[in-house]
Amino acid sequence: MGSSAAFLNRLTRILNRDARRPDSSTSGASNSRLSSSLTSSRPVIGSLGVAAVAMLVSGIMAAPAQAQLGGAFGGGRAVGGVVIDAEGTVRSATLDQRRADLEALRQAIGQPQGDLAEATELRMISLAKLQAAMEAQAAAGEPLNEEMWHLAGLQRIEFVFVYPESNDIVLAGPAEPWIVRDDAAVVGANSGRPPLRLDDLLTALRSVETARTEGITCSIDPTPEGLQRLQSLLKRVSLRPGQNPAQLEPAMREAFGPQMITLTGIAPTSHYARTLVAADYQMKRLAMALEPAPVKGLPSYLALSKAQRHSAKSNPRWWMACNYDPLSHTEDKLAWRLAGQGVKTLSATDGEGARGQQVDKNANRWAEMMTERFSDLAQQQSVFGELRNCFDLSVVATLIVQERLAERAECDLSFLFGTRGEAELAEFPVPRSVEPQCSFVRGAAGWIVTASGGVDVNAFEVVQSQRVDPTLDSRRADKQVAAASDAWWWNG
Repeated sequence: MGSSAAFLNRLTRILNRDARRPDSSTSGASNSRLSSSLTSSRPVIGSLGVAAVAMLVSGIMAAPAQAQLGGAFGGGRAVGGVVIDAEGTVRSATLDQRRADLEALRQAIGQPQGDLAEATELRMISLAKLQAAMEAQAAAGEPLNEEMWHLAGLQRIEFVFVYPESNDIVLAGPAEPWIVRDDAAVVGANSGRPPLRLDDLLTALRSVETARTEGITCSIDPTPEGLQRLQSLLKRVSLRPGQNPAQLEPAMREAFGPQMITLTGIAPTSHYARTLVAADYQMKRLAMALEPAPVKGLPSYLALSKAQRHSAKSNPRWWMACNYDPLSHTEDKLAWRLAGQGVKTLSATDGEGARGQQVDKNANRWAEMMTERFSDLAQQQSVFGELRNCFDLSVVATLIVQERLAERAECDLSFLFGTRGEAELAEFPVPRSVEPQCSFVRGAAGWIVTASGGVDVNAFEVVQSQRVDPTLDSRRADKQVAAASDAWWWNG
């Protein structure tokens, strides 16, 4: 790219060129929920004297590279309204692409029938019989049906029942019919939250051993070179009277450069992986005022930090992690209960604890507010609901392995775990890098530069925290008769 001096000189020319251009902005009013759901603006906040800028990253999604298990019902749809090409480069989906996505989903996904059309407080799913049904369809050369793909509309997993007498493990929780919402999200008709997905279940089961050593994580971070170039640029930049800070964006974007995505513990080609990246992306968009929160009580971090002094070397970081109560179980550990919100947001500041570095109370407060509003966010923006589903599935998968529940039930789940048969997951292009975006807010002094954070799914820590609950004995016994049915799902 040339010397640092030459690079900074080129950026200065860009900055001066853009500063001479008149300020312009575009806006439009949507006449339908489709348009309002599928379009989003990136507001510029503040004007003369603006002294805070946030650098952010975009999310992910792509069409499948191959169409095994996962191509039929939403396998290749966007998550977060962003697509990724075959080289792993991320870009925002156009309105036409999103409309086409919505149309394709509505053509592929029908209306649930029979008991699936009704909500229930407890739907039971037999893993042994689900596996048998999948194998039967694979042997017949038939694609998986919708009720399999959406796990019979299961919204969350609240119970895990082990039945050695019938060689089965049963998952149970609330369920409801699913619909395709106007923003191209598949969600429950009543709750507005997405149902659990079969491909995410398989990914969770097949990732336990890898996660044991690597952990399941997602991180989107600037390169050290990009961060250094940006800090060098910001030292040379000052806003002139009347200059819109948005005019700084081209120079800062070029200085910062692409940011890199790191995924561990799961297949980077999976839908699960895309969900982690998309949720991370969306969290940062909300924090850095790149779009308004769709729920009350969640101002952006920039709004909280308007009067705070900042240093370019002190940048907040946020990440989402598991948030569960201790797992309850019977004395014989044949019945288990999961409880808790599932997801929380944590924060830290680069350099926090170093000499002279103060804790960023606003970053911590924003993380607390994000946690408090998470359930509402999961209803309004389905990517957060899908993230919680992935957390639930990883906790259950880890529980099955750690407590050897399949062995206790003498239940062979090797097809689901991927050690036999041909239940291959669809593969998607690996998310590799994202382009930065900028937002601005009036501050006391200094630049906020943030592009770091991620997701940490530590299911092993959740499973280690346990307590005995004798009342679960009766719940398991009540469901034992229904477990003798030939169906792979039923209402409890």
